[in-house]
Amino acid sequence: MTTPAPASTQTVDLTARFPGVVQADARPGYAGFIVEKDALIEVAAAIRDEFGYDLLTAVTGVDYAPDKMEVVYHAYRTSGGPGLVFKVQVPRVDPVEVPSLIHLWPGVDLQEREAWDLLGIKFTGHPDLRRILMWEGFEGHPLRKDWKEGFYEEDTKPFKSRWPHGQFYMAEDKNPFKDNLTFPQNFDPEKWIPEGDALLYGALARYTVKSEGGISTDRIVINMGPHHPSTHGVFRAVMTLDGETIVGLKPVLGYLHRNHDKIGERNTYLQNMPYTDRLDYFNSMTNNFGYALAVEKLMKIPVAERAEYIRVIVSELTRIQNHLIFIGTLLNDLGAMYTPSLYAFEERELILDVFEAISGARMMCNYFRFGGVVRDIEEAEMQKIKDLVYERIPPKTDELDRMLTENEVLVSRMKGIRMINAEDAIAYSVTGPVLRAAGVPYDIRRADPYGIYDRFDFDVAVRYNGDLMDNYLIRIDEIRQSLRILDQAIKQIPQGPINSQKPQYQVRVPAGEAYGRIESPKGELGFYVVSNGKPNPWRYHVRPASYVNLTALEKITVGQKIADFVVILAMFDIVMGECDR
Repeated sequence: MTTPAPASTQTVDLTARFPGVVQADARPGYAGFIVEKDALIEVAAAIRDEFGYDLLTAVTGVDYAPDKMEVVYHAYRTSGGPGLVFKVQVPRVDPVEVPSLIHLWPGVDLQEREAWDLLGIKFTGHPDLRRILMWEGFEGHPLRKDWKEGFYEEDTKPFKSRWPHGQFYMAEDKNPFKDNLTFPQNFDPEKWIPEGDALLYGALARYTVKSEGGISTDRIVINMGPHHPSTHGVFRAVMTLDGETIVGLKPVLGYLHRNHDKIGERNTYLQNMPYTDRLDYFNSMTNNFGYALAVEKLMKIPVAERAEYIRVIVSELTRIQNHLIFIGTLLNDLGAMYTPSLYAFEERELILDVFEAISGARMMCNYFRFGGVVRDIEEAEMQKIKDLVYERIPPKTDELDRMLTENEVLVSRMKGIRMINAEDAIAYSVTGPVLRAAGVPYDIRRADPYGIYDRFDFDVAVRYNGDLMDNYLIRIDEIRQSLRILDQAIKQIPQGPINSQKPQYQVRVPAGEAYGRIESPKGELGFYVVSNGKPNPWRYHVRPASYVNLTALEKITVGQKIADFVVILAMFDIVMGECDR
């Protein structure tokens, strides 16, 4: 059995650098530093500029009702190594205010808006603090501990109406609106006039041009999505155009939001595992991995040795099929309808055959367990994996590369069309293939290894042009590196148990906090979990790569042609289930 990866240790002493305003977090099970609110910007600037933590990936709000609220920041060096955790605590009295860090790290933009929307934490200095996942007329902040929804039964599961006696009832029958919705007092939905669009378009008003004679010149404002095929049906980009050039853009999210975090805080720890499947529904295995890591850190339990290899095998197969589907759908977005996408799905189906055989499901695998996995890979399935890794996927990857990489239409649409440079990618908290295609060789499997990735020999795929072509090519590179890792894992996998723990419906999780993060096919997928020692998480927060990467969308698209927008959006490889949660 392998012991769990140690929690990231602090490599700097902020208390010595900022005496009196920074103190170590001394709560049992916690780590990092607590910063006085008034000194937050100064301390954060030093963390970035003096200590070199240039990549701020996660911003998490926590409601410690009834006393205080806390914002937790996870910062990392793009040169590698463990992270630095710093926090700010404020009294839980409205208005709850914390200084915005958007001028230091623009990548906090959407994450701060999310914390405002769901927890009511106002980030002073944020230039566009609007709701982002809930609708504009929504009452309250649903992640607060004292917020109750229309169908509210209890704070935690299992609900008494379901278990143990199963005396359930239809919640709709107890709600006068027959809907899971609570309206503000004296609210009439027939007379409500939404303010959201006025605020949204107002945020784009700065792009209106005035001539020297004082005559205003209006530019065209259009909505791309949510019904546009390339925006996945639930993503909307409001953009201002000057001719065919994009001069302003705001992403509009939340069409698929169901408050995954709130559901996670009501579930037991084990009940959350199948819910992670439904985030990035193309990559349920890697979703399981990130959540399992966080809870295993809290529980301080080892992972069975054979299970460690199984986790790597299913994760790298997941990465391969994701990148194949990325290429197929990219061609679809470029106008090569159906055929390339179907070629890619054929390979994905063969990998899903394996997942179905070992987990019982093709997409929602629910395969990982704390301390290991739920079922072993039998010899017949292992032979299928070997056939894929050695016989099927390498020539198919070469075939895709040969057919597409020098295709003159593809090259003319993508080569030289900028995506993002290294400096901007880091500032905007971009992770995953888009960051590496900008010339930053940052891969969590190598920079801050989890599981047993430190045992494998592979190269971090990196490209240096930062254009659309490199963003396509890096997926081909990563498929080949995943095949290298799979070759080693298949040859090295030992026999033995697949879980270090006995099967159980309820796990005992000591009080504390943990952040488990992995290199998902899209970028950094993180789970921040706070335990108070009870059967359900006190705080459960997902840091999705799709959501945070979209922070850079405006920066990337301003100055580009609208014809290139669809391709630029495709390069993020977003899945809206993960993005909106």
